[in-house]
Amino acid sequence: DAPCSGLGTVRRKPEIKWHVGEGDIKTMSALQKKILNTSARYLKKGGVLVYSTCTITCEENEEVIRGFLQKNQEFRCRRSSLEAVSKLIDGEGFLRTYPHRDGMDGFFGALLVKEVE
Repeated sequence: DAPCSGLGTVRRKPEIKWHVGEGDIKTMSALQKKILNTSARYLKKGGVLVYSTCTITCEENEEVIRGFLQKNQEFRCRRSSLEAVSKLIDGEGFLRTYPHRDGMDGFFGALLVKEVE
């Protein structure tokens, strides 16, 4: 679970919207990229990284993953095979939940598999 702005939890923590600004999102995104790239170096072929956040911002979610996949072409995003979450997986293989749609906090997740050594 990457450090994030937490904006997916605003339904339970409405005060968070007063404490998080655009600069915070950019700072978190930079930290997330650094953590993801560092973690990736320790995986062997077939290893899986699970990236998750409790936010719904593109800058902290799909932009981080797309940028990572562009720079780390030995990785692929894998769609979860868990039937229980299949309705929460989008066309890119990302898990997404939204408070208004799913009755829970906003979350994002991606399974990243290292296919090449």
